[in-house]
Amino acid sequence: MQLAVPDMTAAQWGRIVTISSSSAQSGAPNMAHYVASKGGVIGLTKAFAREFAGRASRSTPSPDHRRYTHGTKCGGVGNVPSVDVMGKMVPTGRAGTPDDIAATCAFLCSDEASYITGQLIGVNGGMYI
Repeated sequence: MQLAVPDMTAAQWGRIVTISSSSAQSGAPNMAHYVASKGGVIGLTKAFAREFAGRASRSTPSPDHRRYTHGTKCGGVGNVPSVDVMGKMVPTGRAGTPDDIAATCAFLCSDEASYITGQLIGVNGGMYI
């Protein structure tokens, strides 16, 4: 992020989109390290936005999800539900896809989102409102 700002400032245009996880809002058993790191991303984003918003304007099951589901991380704790089970818990009735995240990122990088900075935008099908 720090390395991008000089080029963005020189161009008088830029966007930085950080991606965290809804677990930063909800917590997750046996995953304190992961939740803390995702909360850190949110805090870093907000602080960075406050610091640089005047110079350059501005979170699906991850690939690691399969590992947690099958218990090969966190000391063999495999207590994360499968994507199918998670999808049934989401108000929209399905798990998110990479395309859902990409569409939000594309919007945030567009001129239409020029007045958005430092926000937590839940791309989560209504799971966390």
